[in-house]
Amino acid sequence: MNLSNISLRQLRIFLAVAEHQGFSRAGNMVGLTQSAMSHSIRDLENELGIKLFDRTTREVFLTQEGQYLSGELRRLMGELEATFNNAWSRGEQHSGLVHVATSPTISAGIMPHCIKKLINKYPQINVMIHDQVQKQTIQKVVNGEVDFGVIVEPSTPSDLHTETFMEEPFCLILPPTHKLARQKKVEWGRLKNQDLVLLDDSSGSRSLIDNALIRNGVTPHVVQELGHVATIFRILESGIGVSIIPQIASSAVEKLGLVCRPLYPIENRKLQLARRHNRSLSPAASVVWNMIQNDLTLSLPVRP
Repeated sequence: MNLSNISLRQLRIFLAVAEHQGFSRAGNMVGLTQSAMSHSIRDLENELGIKLFDRTTREVFLTQEGQYLSGELRRLMGELEATFNNAWSRGEQHSGLVHVATSPTISAGIMPHCIKKLINKYPQINVMIHDQVQKQTIQKVVNGEVDFGVIVEPSTPSDLHTETFMEEPFCLILPPTHKLARQKKVEWGRLKNQDLVLLDDSSGSRSLIDNALIRNGVTPHVVQELGHVATIFRILESGIGVSIIPQIASSAVEKLGLVCRPLYPIENRKLQLARRHNRSLSPAASVVWNMIQNDLTLSLPVRP
């Protein structure tokens, strides 16, 4: 027996005939002629190699084999219908678990706003954040371990589809006692001979910071390279050096007694959504992607 020769339509016709005990009544329910119904049942019997119905001039009765098949099919069709309903529900109701990989600065600066919006608007969507350095974030996206990632341009493999959704400037973080803290804005050139406490090379922003310093005529004097801005802030609190970080990572500096100053000329970094080429996002993942791309950045606080 070849299952590919049996269609779902044939099985529905069989169940209709079994329920209504007649081809004419069943045909009225499924919109087929009596002849078409009879032909479909005959093909099904031939494929299965068993007789499903005993027929008289007025009635149709299930054989013993037909009764068994009818019971099993009703159970299986019920499970199949429930499966399709669940799939439809996931698309219509936007529910499910979404895995998003981001770097630490993006996790802290963007994802809390995203999760808050989801709780209010789509409570059936849960987001699992994978907080890792940029290189590991990209690798998780490439390997399909997460639905998508939020990364810093330009380190993007060719096998990823990316969309830029935000640009943000770099800013200077320093202790309030530092002489540059007296200025409302600081030129990049004033960072010559300053002790710099920077994110290390695993950060997607480090190469952008180095390039911005060079473009503005500054040879970096780096005294510490660290993996997370929280550690950088602790170093600065002790009075050691100054730091350059993305704007979204600067929200906690005032609570720590540090000072944030804009850097001029403005040097931006671009944030991108990244997913694998030719791979569709789930309905729930699409909601989160679109929220970050279209809605989220409009509500992020902007520091002067």
